[in-house]
This record gives sequence, structure tokens and C-alpha cells, in this order.
Amino acid sequence: MDVLPAATPPTSPKQPTMRLGAWSAYFVIKFVLLWRGLIGLHALENIAFAAFLMMPIGPLVGRRIRLAIAIPAAMALLYYDTWLPPIDRVLSQAKQLSAFSVTYVLELIGRLINWPVVAMLVLALVLCHIADRYIRVGFLVVAALLVLTLTDSRRLGPPASTPIDTQSAQLTGAPPASAGNPDDLDNALKTFYAQEAKRTVNFPNAESSVPFDIIFIHICSLSWDDLQSLGMDQHPFWSGFDFVFHHFNSAASYSGPAALRINRATCGQTAHQALYSPVSDQCLLMPSLKKSGFETNFAMNHDGHFDNFLTLVRQQGIAAPLVSFDGLTVPLRGFDNSPIYGDLDVLSRWFDGRQTASNPRVALFYNTISLHDGNRYVSGAAAALSSTDSYKPRLEKLFSDLDEFMAKIGKSGRRALVVVVPEHGAALRGDKFQIAGLREIATPAITTVPLAVKIIGPDAKRHGAPAQIDAQISYLALSQLIANLIATSPYGSTGFNTADYTADLPTTAYVAQNEGAAIMQHGSKYYLKLDKEPWQEYN
Repeated sequence: MDVLPAATPPTSPKQPTMRLGAWSAYFVIKFVLLWRGLIGLHALENIAFAAFLMMPIGPLVGRRIRLAIAIPAAMALLYYDTWLPPIDRVLSQAKQLSAFSVTYVLELIGRLINWPVVAMLVLALVLCHIADRYIRVGFLVVAALLVLTLTDSRRLGPPASTPIDTQSAQLTGAPPASAGNPDDLDNALKTFYAQEAKRTVNFPNAESSVPFDIIFIHICSLSWDDLQSLGMDQHPFWSGFDFVFHHFNSAASYSGPAALRINRATCGQTAHQALYSPVSDQCLLMPSLKKSGFETNFAMNHDGHFDNFLTLVRQQGIAAPLVSFDGLTVPLRGFDNSPIYGDLDVLSRWFDGRQTASNPRVALFYNTISLHDGNRYVSGAAAALSSTDSYKPRLEKLFSDLDEFMAKIGKSGRRALVVVVPEHGAALRGDKFQIAGLREIATPAITTVPLAVKIIGPDAKRHGAPAQIDAQISYLALSQLIANLIATSPYGSTGFNTADYTADLPTTAYVAQNEGAAIMQHGSKYYLKLDKEPWQEYN
């Protein structure tokens, strides 16, 4: 007789458990990037996301729905943890970004890839996979997130109870925090702008002094940090100037705001948002010089269409026609493939016209983007170089062109005050907050630019060596220097001393700002504020 097999009891469905599973790798990657200083970490948001991933969900369809939600959420959270600009800022600039050439976009993508870090992440994932056979990696991930939540890892600065050295801050000209701790930096920033709003410089009437021209050469993408990274901070070009300022703060890291700031150099520094509000002619550089007795001229080596740069400059009281580009060569193409003309060609064309003009005094505002990120040579061996690799040759060419231009003025016998003042740096080195070339945060490395002034003329004889000024200054000091040179002419048989013109230059605390980011200095430390996040120490 056949024996029936015993019936096996029905198996109960497997109960869902609280585990991160493969998502542990996502957080391990973040920990490695955090350790390398390449991202911050919003610990509370991350542990909330981990809790969402660990919620027990039984039905397969439920798990699939969660996965469909989790993938875009994970990407958004990773972006939020990076130092990249807020996504709304990126979307607001979509029109400008769409103008980038394909070549430039590919170059930017290449800068984002750090192969040693990629190798480190692969190694970390392999080790994570091996370790997961023996220990609960997900448990360790959650434990680490809890620790980071308690220590508030996103705030890189000291805790709120840590005092700032207000005495040191006052010695360096920085606005002291009202209660001596980082939570009061918002009030300190407001106080700084309130004090700056009271400061102005008035140019004296120039008609009673020896006539000379003033030539502002506003250079895009050149900072002391860029020069140091290339070993060109001691370049012979700088030795030809009478005044060289080593801690001039341009206070902005984009061309538009930088153009607004220099063209409002006769008044104290304003907040970024205030730059786009109308001001009186008293605060406008070129109208103030016109009132002093200088005819205003305007020239650029580009058409100024990108981001409405030309319109923005025009709104600062510069009505003079642009120097014509007709017949000039185009050695460079910009990141949007627009033509960029030779600096010497444009400046020489202006100067040839100046030679025949009758006005005894002219103030020229010249803007050059020869050093802008994304520029490429049109022809020759340098045409094969990326914009990063071609930066140094472009800088050497700019120095050569400006040297030749100033020599041309000298040979003509005309008197001129040449002011080299960059807009901002190129961010050649980048830092943990920003890749090379990204300037969303106006860091000291980007906004500390070389201001240099040269007095040209047959009767301009300087006594002693060029002045090397290390004081923390900004545009108001530049206006005061020009006012001093107008009031007391450096021309004449007795010569001039640089110290006579720099003794009363106003210092300005270091504050730099863009839309959504501000940096200010207290003593030897810098503090960074991103959007609505708390202040954090910027290293």
C-alpha cells in the first residue's frame, strides 16, 4: 500500500525588515565625499531619507513605488549636499547656459570628473560589499548619520557659543559681531552696509590742474590667486606701475555685478541686490569724472551681448559710443562662440582717435574679456588648447598688449593715468566648495585682485620705488586715489612721491557677495552664508 507523504505546513510570507540593503552604498559614497571635503552633509535630511528607505513595506508594488520615489529624491539630496549653486539659481540661468558651446560644456564636464576620487569611491563600494557579508553595514550607516545629526556636520564653522575675536576684527577693519558670536553675523553685515552707505568721495574740479587722461582697464578673470597658481605674481609687468595694491577686493565674482561695482566706485560698498537699484550721479564713477572735467569714452573688446552686459554698463551713465570693431582681427572666440578682438588693436584704435580729439581731459572705461573661461584661439597651435590650458598664453599676450599700449602713450608725449583693475578672478585652482572655473561663491581667492596704477607723461618723475600697498581696500580707495591725483598733480619738474597720495585712502572690511552667497571676514577668519543657511566658517 502506498504511503502518502506527510503534508507540509504552508509557509508564512516573509516579513519585511528594516534594512537599508543596497542603499547603504549611497551613504557610503557620501561619507567618502564628505571625508574628502567635496560635499557638506545635511545630516537631518539624510537620516530622514534613510528612515524612508528602511520603512517595512510588504507588497512588491509598494516597494517599487518607493524605489521610483527614492531614486530622484536621492539625486536631489546629493545635489543639495554639494556646494553647487541652488537648483533654482541654475534654472534661472538656463538661458545663459544654453548659449555655451558644445566644446565648452564638454570641458566643464571634464573638470567635474576627479579620477583619483572615482577610484576611491570604487574601492569604498568594493569594501562595503565585502564587509556586508560579515557585519550590518546599514546599521553602521544609520549610526554614523545619527552622530552627524548630533554634531550638525553641515555647519563647518564653530558652534554658536564660540566667541569671535572682536578686537582682532576691529583691527583689520572688519565689522565686529554685536554679541561676539557667529549668530550675530547677519547683524554685523547689516551694520557694515549701513556704514558704507554714509561714505562718498567727491572729485575736485580738474580744470585748474595739469590736464591728463584716465584710462580704466577692467579685466575679466584675473586675481592674485590666479597669478600665484601660474607663478606670475612677480611678473615684470607689475614692476612698471607706480602703485600696486595687494588686497583690493572687487567684491563680486561675475562680470555684471563687477561692472556695476566699479562704476559706483565713488560711494561705499552696497549689498548685491542694491546694485540693481538706481543711484544718484554722485555715486556713478564716469558721470562724476565728467562733472570734474573729463570727457567720457567707452571701449570693449567684445560686443557685450551676453547677460546684457553692455546695457548694464550703459545704465551707469556711460553714453559715449563704443569704439568701432570694423576691420579688426578676431584672435579669440568666446564660450558662446562670439568674437573677441585683440586688446592692443582696440586700445590703439581708441588712442589714435584720442590724438585728434580736442578735449584736454578724457576718461576711458575699457572692458576686456580676453581671459574669460571658455575662450579659445581661432587659429595657430594654441587653437588646439582647452581654455584652461590657453589661459597662461592669453595672459602673457594681454600683458604684452598692455605694455605696448602704455609705451605708445609714453612715446606720444601725452599724460595719462592707467588703472588696471580686474573684475574678478578666473578661479583657476578652485576649492572644496567650487570646481575650477566656478564662481558662484565670491571667495577671497576670486575677489582679491591686482589693482595697479601707472602715471605716464614726460614730466611724471616718481621718487623711489613703486608703492606696494597691503591695506584691505576696495573701490572707494580707488576713487580717493584718483581724487588725490586730480587735486595734487603728479606732473611737474619736482616729481612726485607715492606716499603723498596713499596716506588717506579709506580701508574697507572684506565683504563679498553674489546672489545667494556672501562671505565676510572677522579677524583672520572668513565666514560664508549660502542662501538661508546659517553662517559657517570658510576655510
